[in-house]
Amino acid sequence: MSRVGVLLLNLGGPDKLEDVGPFLYNLFSDPEIIRLPFRWLQKPLAWFIASRRTRTSQENYKQIGGGSPLRRITEAQGEALKEQLGYSGQEANIYVGMRYWHPYTEEAIAQLTQDNIEKLVILPLYPQFSISTSGSSFRLLEKLWQEDPKLQRLEYTVIPSWYKQPSYLQAMAELIAQELDQFPNPNEVHIFFSAHGVPKSYVEEAGDPYQQEIEDCTALIMQTLNRPNSHTLAYQSRVGPVEWLQPYTEDALKELGAQGVKDLVVVPISFVSEHIETLQEIDIEYREVAEEAGIHNFRRVPAPNTHPVFIKALADLVIDALKEPSFKLSQAAQMKKRVKMYPQERWEWGMTTSAEVWNGRIAMLGFIALIIELVTGHGLLHMIGLLQ
Repeated sequence: MSRVGVLLLNLGGPDKLEDVGPFLYNLFSDPEIIRLPFRWLQKPLAWFIASRRTRTSQENYKQIGGGSPLRRITEAQGEALKEQLGYSGQEANIYVGMRYWHPYTEEAIAQLTQDNIEKLVILPLYPQFSISTSGSSFRLLEKLWQEDPKLQRLEYTVIPSWYKQPSYLQAMAELIAQELDQFPNPNEVHIFFSAHGVPKSYVEEAGDPYQQEIEDCTALIMQTLNRPNSHTLAYQSRVGPVEWLQPYTEDALKELGAQGVKDLVVVPISFVSEHIETLQEIDIEYREVAEEAGIHNFRRVPAPNTHPVFIKALADLVIDALKEPSFKLSQAAQMKKRVKMYPQERWEWGMTTSAEVWNGRIAMLGFIALIIELVTGHGLLHMIGLLQ
């Protein structure tokens, strides 16, 4: 039998408070996150932003124990997946590749190459595809493949998104039902799906399928849950003045409070592991918003983490991928896009619509604000937030 490997992809997060600064530096050193007219500006600007953001971000991480649990949970998911695959008769080595922190994707690739893996399944831990999550990791992997002849001989397949997987939907339905049943009148509780947001231009200009996949996923989960509860879908983690996908979580919570909603269950739909956006942003920040709006019975559905039905979903995805024709990185990175985002080409000076897409998260602030910040030192970049 061929030696099979499974590469789990995730963003990564600082393990302890001392890691926050270097993590931010890695994040903003990526030209996929900030596109500049001059390459030599990349690392100095990354250092500048990281130094400005580190203390504030550390305060947020202090509220959840001093670091991100993402690595620990992802590695536990990998161990559970390996065990589940074994039960199904499929032996496999599991590798964890983080985009911006240890264990880096490059480290995982080096290890699986050393282990002489012959067949590889690349599985992003993002149920829905977005150019800013799975897409970023796929582009990095494509670059690594182009540079390494040994990787080019490796038989591999990519799972670009998997939000329709039946066991995943069942796991989400079970987790929601458990929280609903904590209320005296479970069927009257409003279900609030909160997904990570992306700039609207990603969808409208670049053709990112993320919004459509999130909406489809929400509908499928509600169908699987099969309860009469009303529900809302909103998008969290917006920063800066550029328009993001709407409705925004904070605004939607206030509106529900004004409508008289008292009982609420929040579902972190785009997250499969606990991290800063579930433990701090939802559990602390959005809980306060909800309570101020009059929603006093606020519960949050846990992320799937190592829920047995969720792990079965991952195992089924791997087994099915090994049976089907291979799906390549070049295919996974393609979208129905109106502007060419990748590979990066020449700089289009100014804040055109295309430049908004190119700039990623810095587009939220605008190119002019960036230049003013660099020249004057005014505090315009304080609005830049963390993803993890």
